[in-house]
Amino acid sequence: MRSDPERWLQPVRTIAAAAAAQILAIYADEMSVDVDIKDDATPLTRADRVAHEAIVAGLCALTPDIPVISEESVALPFAQRQSWPRYWLIDPLDGTKEFIKHNGEFTVNIALIEQHQPVLGVVHVPVTGASYFAVRGRGAWRADADGVVQRIRVRSQCGAVVRVVSSRSHGTPEVDAFIHQLGDHAFLAVGSSLKFCRVAEGQADVYPRLGHTSEWDTAAAQCIVEAAGGHVMQLDGSPLVYNTRESFINPYFIAVGDGSRDWMSFVPAEV
Repeated sequence: MRSDPERWLQPVRTIAAAAAAQILAIYADEMSVDVDIKDDATPLTRADRVAHEAIVAGLCALTPDIPVISEESVALPFAQRQSWPRYWLIDPLDGTKEFIKHNGEFTVNIALIEQHQPVLGVVHVPVTGASYFAVRGRGAWRADADGVVQRIRVRSQCGAVVRVVSSRSHGTPEVDAFIHQLGDHAFLAVGSSLKFCRVAEGQADVYPRLGHTSEWDTAAAQCIVEAAGGHVMQLDGSPLVYNTRESFINPYFIAVGDGSRDWMSFVPAEV
């Protein structure tokens, strides 16, 4: 049975903003950006930990009966979580490399997953105060730091010059080959889940991710893209889904606004 996730949207936005404020306090003090390296060779800072604790506490208070999975929590075995009808999936600080570089392109991501699909998504940008949020079937919005809220939509028809957004810190030869095959294009490099948000608000046509991501990296922003009229597809054309196997590693995917174009034809044959 599905819930009505819209009732949790505003409280989750508040939780994300509170975590962002704690991240910013650490971000403002460069001396406190201590970096550890996790087992998967990705960086971890005190800001990741503080945001994790704040978000988990907030969600557990809001919905004590709904489990929470965070990038910074102990991974639960699939046998334990496969029967969950819904759960929160969070990345407390998406774009840790951008945080360390001090370029501002990092986000707080909170998603609600039901029946393997993201049905609520919040992406908060600590440095600008902007927030992207969506509920499946209800639409997607962007709120500026001054509180102005606008509904956002994808660019449903791709123009002659394809606007492509890709990772600032995680490029791959496969993505380079994909972009080369597009022909005329304008390229934008962006960190974190902001790449999805650029597609959702119509500033980019396509975000190809032919490289490593984890489920917490994508869930909240996928909800926003899809609620804004776009698509996040695996390379077989099916939607990106969640909690279907032991691993949290996503398959390769492409996020697009214009669903009528054959984007898979640009995927290199060796992928």
